[in-house]
Amino acid sequence: MACASSCRPLFLSSPFPSSSSPSSCSLTTPFLFCLSPINPSSKPIITTLTANSGSFPVLSVGGGCDGGNNNDDGPFGSDSWRWNDDSSSSSSHSYPFLLFLSSLLACSSHSQLSSALARTNGETEEDDVVWEVRGSKWTKLIPDFSDDAFVVSNGISNLTKLLSLSTLWGQCRDLVMRLLLPEGFPDSVTSDYLDYSLWRGVQGVASQVSGVLATQALLYAVGLGKGAIPTAAAINWVLKDGIGYLSKIMLSKYGRHFDVNPKGWRLFADLLENAAFGLEILTPSFPHLFVLIGAIAGAGRSAATLIQAATRSCFYAGFAAQRNFAEVIAKGEAQGMISKSIGIGLGIALANCIGSSTSFALASFGVVTWIHMYCNLKSYQSIQLRTLNPYRASLVFSEYLLSGQAPSIKEVNAEEPLFPAIPFLNLLSANRERSVVLSSEAKQAASEIELRLQLGSKLSDIVSNKEDVLALFNLYKDEGYILTEQEGKFCVVLKESCSPQDMLKSLFQLNYLYWLERNAGIESRGASNDCRQGGRLQISLEYVQREFNHVKIDSESVGWVTDGLIARPLPNRIRPVYATV
Repeated sequence: MACASSCRPLFLSSPFPSSSSPSSCSLTTPFLFCLSPINPSSKPIITTLTANSGSFPVLSVGGGCDGGNNNDDGPFGSDSWRWNDDSSSSSSHSYPFLLFLSSLLACSSHSQLSSALARTNGETEEDDVVWEVRGSKWTKLIPDFSDDAFVVSNGISNLTKLLSLSTLWGQCRDLVMRLLLPEGFPDSVTSDYLDYSLWRGVQGVASQVSGVLATQALLYAVGLGKGAIPTAAAINWVLKDGIGYLSKIMLSKYGRHFDVNPKGWRLFADLLENAAFGLEILTPSFPHLFVLIGAIAGAGRSAATLIQAATRSCFYAGFAAQRNFAEVIAKGEAQGMISKSIGIGLGIALANCIGSSTSFALASFGVVTWIHMYCNLKSYQSIQLRTLNPYRASLVFSEYLLSGQAPSIKEVNAEEPLFPAIPFLNLLSANRERSVVLSSEAKQAASEIELRLQLGSKLSDIVSNKEDVLALFNLYKDEGYILTEQEGKFCVVLKESCSPQDMLKSLFQLNYLYWLERNAGIESRGASNDCRQGGRLQISLEYVQREFNHVKIDSESVGWVTDGLIARPLPNRIRPVYATV
């Protein structure tokens, strides 16, 4: 080559360790910097040389070899620098400058060299690819030859790409997901979490709009803008809230009810909250009843707040598919803050348009309340509870007895009424799609068992003679409960050692009793007769002891939590004492 005598290659070792595998040969080949005299019109170029079957980039600074045109005059005159083997004093002073410039070129062009090497070698081979996984998001990482590290393969390389619309949208989307959704979404939560969150976001906006309208009405009622004394207004406000707080204290003792039927109680809390807002909007029309109306509304809002907080825990516990309970709660609060912020802004704008007109405020409140309640209803219908309360357990067990298979979580939750004890209120959700998988017999059985079940009955109310007591004690001596039928009621007497698992087992036996009654025609003949060999209690208990573990395993295989029954039994317990012979 013509340039071989005029330029000496300077080799810099690659930052990556060498490998003997052929696939990594191109990654470990040293970089070659070829320094040659610089011409004023020349520009740095990158070429590729091949050595030992491995390609590596060459940075040639200056005009380089121009076909034998060996011009000794560089850009700085006749003393232009070059690398040669003569150690003359005239060129020794340029060595430090040459080394400094070489280092500067190496530092400033390392990213270009990495890019050139990537282009030369083509796509990174699969052995050198690392995937970073965050939930369902997979990010491809490739080696960075300059920093001895892995970088995102489609990372931002220049300001134009940084400011591109698609990149900004992607960054904003990732930021929103990090702030509002649990890490690892959607794999870290259950499938119903997103629907619930979206509907809750809309209802949160509507709730805040109603709150702003109600607050404005309260301020007008206490005389704001009419020369009212601030101290009197403050006293009235404190009395209103203070009386309202008592409802929260009184309602706390019903906490177990919220666990059994959280969807219905949560919808009731929303109705209560909207009723409280409506009363507050009416206060300007009755300013002399401000404290009374405000106290009633405050009591309703306090009760609604308590129920909402209690039931929220049930929902979030079901969403935490990876035991990330705290994170699901934190993200839910963040979503709520965004909804509230938007709602407050819209409420303020609407309140400015309405002014002090009570009629316009009530009309606007009616529209917002409809949106609020509809979104609440849709959000609760999207929730798929995995725990077993009496209704869901009866539906699962009845379907298992009829078909031999445990029904899915989605089918059972779609069929469960929001208010099992108040049938006419269930018309709110009558237009939703009904399940076609669950049999009508199982649905009817679950509804009837829910009404006939009496969990925690008194023993003295279901037996009238010693023979019945001894027969029941002897049959259920190894169980944590006693089950019998009395006046059409399925009465479950709980022993002192009874656990939620025992209550779930009693409900399975109860479903089998119902099946014997409906399909086999075996009626009750009294407690003592039913406990004998061949009696309905003896037959059902024997079946339960044999099949209960099987139905638990089948139910768990489709996602049900079978560690116990979520119920609110009566506080009655017994402690049987068996005489030792």
